[in-house]
Amino acid sequence: MITSLANPRVRQVAQWQGKGKERKKAGIFIAEGLKMYEEAPAAWLKETYITDVLLRKLSEDNSPFSTALCCKLKANGYEEVTEEIFAKISDTQTPQGILSVLRRPEYSLRDMLTKHKPFLIVLESLQDPGNLGTIVRTAEGAGADGVIMAGDTVDIYNPKTIRATMGSVYRVPFLYADNAASIVTELKKAGIRTYAAHLDGKKYYDSYDFKSGTAFIIGNEGNGLSVEVSQAADAYVKIPMEGNVESLNAAIATALLLYEVHRQRS
Repeated sequence: MITSLANPRVRQVAQWQGKGKERKKAGIFIAEGLKMYEEAPAAWLKETYITDVLLRKLSEDNSPFSTALCCKLKANGYEEVTEEIFAKISDTQTPQGILSVLRRPEYSLRDMLTKHKPFLIVLESLQDPGNLGTIVRTAEGAGADGVIMAGDTVDIYNPKTIRATMGSVYRVPFLYADNAASIVTELKKAGIRTYAAHLDGKKYYDSYDFKSGTAFIIGNEGNGLSVEVSQAADAYVKIPMEGNVESLNAAIATALLLYEVHRQRS
């Protein structure tokens, strides 16, 4: 059991929690919580830390959930730590007592284009980690094939983003691109029609046919899409709004578009 705050592994995990560049350099990300551990692909797990209190609780609980977690811990290995140590390496205010260091997956655009009618999301310069995590989770729920992030979009491995995905980060392919406009061009070459969510749109989103290859382009929460990316899109789509509302939360707007595709294809 690790009991010292000076332990090198404790210091390393604490550093990874706070520094995205260090996580990227090490090729890892961190996921906290029972659900995130339960759903984590075993092949991605590198290190797992669990408090002595939680480990004892799981061992004494004969429920199928606890039994499965104990089996996974035994099979993949773990390091027992005190609650004081866990508070040092945790990013949450009320930690559940389990945290894993996982290797980063690698995806390519080709991985997202394997289906006959690909259904993708392109995000340009989204800044809110909660929005990004919610979009990834919604993408899985609506059956999207991948999420492409461009510009200075927030780090998908930000701890807040990882929590907001609720495990979908394990299952939804994603990648970063230097330039959103170039990605839109590549998608169009692949026969995918691209739709920019834009206030200048003349038609509402439910006026289009999304049964063929489709990609939605979503812009920054405050500034929307850049002119370059907007001009690269095949069409603008608009979401109806009443009252004095000028725009919607990026995650909510994306959800409306994604589920329209799901509705049409179902």
